[in-house]
Amino acid sequence: MVARLFLASFFKDVAVLFPNFADGACAGKKVCFIPTAALKEKMAFYVGADRKALAKLGLDIDDLEVSSASETEITNGISSADYVFLSGGNTFFLLQELRRTGADRLIGEHIASGKIYIGSSAGSAVLAKNVEYMHHMDLPGAAPGLDGDFAGLGVVDFCVVPHATNAPFKKAVRQVLAEYSDVLDLRPISNNQVVAVRGDAVETLTR
Repeated sequence: MVARLFLASFFKDVAVLFPNFADGACAGKKVCFIPTAALKEKMAFYVGADRKALAKLGLDIDDLEVSSASETEITNGISSADYVFLSGGNTFFLLQELRRTGADRLIGEHIASGKIYIGSSAGSAVLAKNVEYMHHMDLPGAAPGLDGDFAGLGVVDFCVVPHATNAPFKKAVRQVLAEYSDVLDLRPISNNQVVAVRGDAVETLTR
């Protein structure tokens, strides 16, 4: 089955592009909304903004906080959803909690089945084979449970670098590019861009 990934920096700013990506059939669909990455951030306005953008598209939103949900809640929430959405926040904390709860495996199965995955910032970065490159933007110390193992979900061969031209991340993005451009396939995107994946076809769309 073809993987279908909608990988954004800030979903709200590219939400208008989503219906076309979803073949115009997103209204009434169920989205499992996972805001876990934002738990370690002082500011999390983007979570509410993304949720409102999804609701505006007519989606039925099912919130799932994987760090505190039961195994049954996580399994049912992800397996029953048409779309899975992972919000922005701390990439390392998100990865830690996905691994600890087994949600990483369930999300992998969701994607493998051909269902759409939506990422916003950390939610996009976590799909890479390794998320160490995000240390310039997020604090690895927020996820002591990783114990230095930064292997991501490994769904894509490239690395999304969110907020490429947006404050307050411009300096951090420059540091990521300077350190990793020679060794990783980096895909820097601004808040009004999204990396759209349909199987082997990968393109950057701009709103």
